[in-house]
Amino acid sequence: MNKFRIIPVIDILNSQAVHAIKGEREKYKPLKSVLINDSNPTRIVLTLKKKYLFNDFYIADLDAILQRKPNITILSKILDIPEVEIMIDPGIITNKDVEKYFNLNLKSLILGLETLRDLKVITECLELFDINKIIVSIDMYNEVIQTNIKEFRSQDILEIISKIEDLGVVNIILLDLFKVGQKIGGISALYLKIREQFNGEIFVGGGIKDIQDIKGYKSNNFSGVLIGTALHDGSIKIEELRSFLKS
Repeated sequence: MNKFRIIPVIDILNSQAVHAIKGEREKYKPLKSVLINDSNPTRIVLTLKKKYLFNDFYIADLDAILQRKPNITILSKILDIPEVEIMIDPGIITNKDVEKYFNLNLKSLILGLETLRDLKVITECLELFDINKIIVSIDMYNEVIQTNIKEFRSQDILEIISKIEDLGVVNIILLDLFKVGQKIGGISALYLKIREQFNGEIFVGGGIKDIQDIKGYKSNNFSGVLIGTALHDGSIKIEELRSFLKS
C-alpha cells in the first residue's frame, strides 16, 4: 500500500474550473473558493501548490467528456508546473481517444466506466502504459453503476470490480456522482466490502465532509481521497490537512 494521498479536484467546463454538484453538469457554475478568487484551472493549481503545498491533482475534463473537445492546452500548461502530477479523466471511449494522452507526462490516465465503450479499451491501455498509470473509475449514482458497457449493466458492483481486477487493473476510483458536492460524509458498507475484495489501490471521490472522513478512509486502508467542495468552502482547513499528513 502506497502513502495515503489527499488530492484536490478540478472540474473543467468551458475551459474554467467549476463547482460540481450531484453530477448535474448543466447546472455547474464557475468555482468559488475561500482559497483562491479565480476560476482559471492553471492559476488554481499554481496557488494550491505554492501556497498550500499540494502536488497531486485530479482533473475531470468535462469539455472532453461532454463535447469531445479536450483542453490539451490547459493540461500542458499545468503539466509544465514543476513537481505537479495529475490524474485525468478525459472521457475515454475508445483506444483512439487514448492516443491524445500517450505522450503527456501524466501521473495517471483515468478510464471511466461512464464513458468506456468496452473492456478491450482497458486491456489495450494496460498494454500501452505502465499498469500503475491506469486507473479505472467505478462511476456510480447512488451506488448504481453508470456505464455504456452492456455486460456490466446487469451485474452488481462487486462482480464488476472483480472482472476489472482480473484484467490486471491495480488502481480504481470509487466515484459516486450523487455524492459529489454534497459533503454527505461517512463510509458506506459497499465501499468497505470493495476494500475487502479488491487487492489494489482504491481512491474515493464524492461526499467527503471533513477531516474525520479523511481519517476514516485512511484507517480503513483506502489509498486516498479526492476533495473538492469541503476544501473550497473551508470545511476542511489546510492546517488540519498538514497536521494529519505529518502524523
